[in-house]
Amino acid sequence: MGHMDHFSAGWVTPVLSYLMACVGSALGLRCTVRALESDGASRRNWLLLASIAIGSGIWTMHFIAMMGFSVDGTPIRYDVPLTALSLLMSVGVVAAGVFTAGYGRSRVTSVALGGLGTGLGVAAMHYTGMAALNLHGTVHYDPALVVASVVIAVVAATAALTLTLIVRGPVLATVAALVMGIAVSSMHYTAMYAVSISLAPSSAALSGATATEFIFPLAVVLGSFLFLASAYVALSPTGKRHESAAAAELLRQVELSTA
Repeated sequence: MGHMDHFSAGWVTPVLSYLMACVGSALGLRCTVRALESDGASRRNWLLLASIAIGSGIWTMHFIAMMGFSVDGTPIRYDVPLTALSLLMSVGVVAAGVFTAGYGRSRVTSVALGGLGTGLGVAAMHYTGMAALNLHGTVHYDPALVVASVVIAVVAATAALTLTLIVRGPVLATVAALVMGIAVSSMHYTAMYAVSISLAPSSAALSGATATEFIFPLAVVLGSFLFLASAYVALSPTGKRHESAAAAELLRQVELSTA
């Protein structure tokens, strides 16, 4: 049995990965609210941004956390195409969930289906990301913990969407993002505790990239994107305020011309 360390880089990886999950979730949930305030192409774009934010936030969380994952007795490499696929899958499945929530007729069904989709997205991404691990040995999963991790992901995503779409308010928006962040992180570590590795020591070279070569730069790029997008969303006017400002300006013009 290979001894596994989930925190080989100390507290940095869990804290940073949790932060990324929260930022991605906050941005994604904010965009979902924006989407519901708008329609047409604008709604679609907000939902798309929401999917990319949550999807890449979850992905970045997973791989930053994975940078703290080491196994005694074997190096770890990541299969590049599979890792990229896990990112696309994360965004894709989350998009299915978010679009369901954004276009649903009733809030309740859209939240239920959206939560299911988003939760499954988190899980699909996690296990695809795990399939991208190359090491000297085989990876086994404890089925009960795998099921638990999927349930955590679905319940949490549903809770976050409920707080976002049904109950409104800035404080709750923050709570929703923290809930989703906790959820994604606890799902990750539950899923990681489901793992056991039987080593097959070998000196053969492993295919794939090291975490530092490939994962780290990609996580930095996605992280920067999330922070920039958050700033943009925070600064761009919301639909309602924008319209009322335009209406007020129009009234002022009318008053001036009639004065």
